Amino acid sequence: MTLEPTTLEALGWDLAWTESFASFATEGHRPARVVAVHRETSVVRDGDGDRAVNVSGSFRFAALAHADYPTVGDWVALDGDVITAILPRRSVFKRMASDASRRGTRLDDEQIMASNIDVALLVAGLDNDFNLRRIERYLAVAWSSAITPVVVLNKSDLADDVDGRVVAVDAIAPGVATVPVSARTGAGLDALRAHLRPGATAAILGSSGVGKSTLVNALLGEDRQATAEVRDSDSRGRHTTTHRELFELPGGALLVDTPGIRSLEVLGAEEGVETAFDDVVDIAATCRFSDCRHEREPGCAVRAALADGRLTEDRLASHRKLEREVARAARETDPRARAEHRRHWKIIHKSVSEQMQRKYGGET
Repeated sequence: MTLEPTTLEALGWDLAWTESFASFATEGHRPARVVAVHRETSVVRDGDGDRAVNVSGSFRFAALAHADYPTVGDWVALDGDVITAILPRRSVFKRMASDASRRGTRLDDEQIMASNIDVALLVAGLDNDFNLRRIERYLAVAWSSAITPVVVLNKSDLADDVDGRVVAVDAIAPGVATVPVSARTGAGLDALRAHLRPGATAAILGSSGVGKSTLVNALLGEDRQATAEVRDSDSRGRHTTTHRELFELPGGALLVDTPGIRSLEVLGAEEGVETAFDDVVDIAATCRFSDCRHEREPGCAVRAALADGRLTEDRLASHRKLEREVARAARETDPRARAEHRRHWKIIHKSVSEQMQRKYGGET
């Protein structure tokens, strides 16, 4: 299919971006948006089309980590065919580095997946891989970046109880739009398009096998992304999208496709976790003690909610797990938090040693 020639406005450019770019404009630079990244080369788009560019030497010298380099969705300043700067990002999807060998190197722990996103399409498959806990995780990440989430339940043609799954998602994400679709048959796609306004940028997130590439093709109206069958045993698939890319949809919205993600850590998502679990947070606020651990303390509202069915053990466990991840990520990126964590455990170890000394005495 043939799209109309791209303008900056069609790519999401607005008055706020114009103001942010003012200092670069006076230097004769031009704005463009990053639509794909291949190793150290970025593909940018403006009114003149697409072209491959690299960052300038001064940009490379000033960059401290991979997260400082262009990513899909960025607006950049061009001097000829060279990127000289990235405009401040309005929002980002980020995660910890997937390469375990890079963990603990501070700055390179953070991987920016996409930037300047308005809507997050959180795709789950209505088959054997349906997982509420994973949806909670994606919701926390979306809210932490002030991105509007939309839960997309794909493969509705394979599910026996679509309404039941919608109710289950609504229970953990009240107020969030939940749209059942079948990318294969086209059912529900019009309802999904209603959340994709012209000029807005959406990112599609989900684990391998949920049908993201098929959904992208359906929204594009043509086969642009490779697809693959999933295993019958667990409905899991292999990665067919190998890099992130920004597409222009026929209705005027923009869509960033991402490789399948099975483990997305909630890096810097404190507020997002609280929003995703506002029911747990509200109940915990009514506990008798402000530092209640929700175990055996008297007057624990959380334990009472578990007993009367207002809260489930699975949801509480999911909340605790994400809280631990947030705390761990904070320690890994904040020296003060790491020091406080070490001090906390030193006090605990000292207390245990003193108790053992009093109980058993010293060695003779």
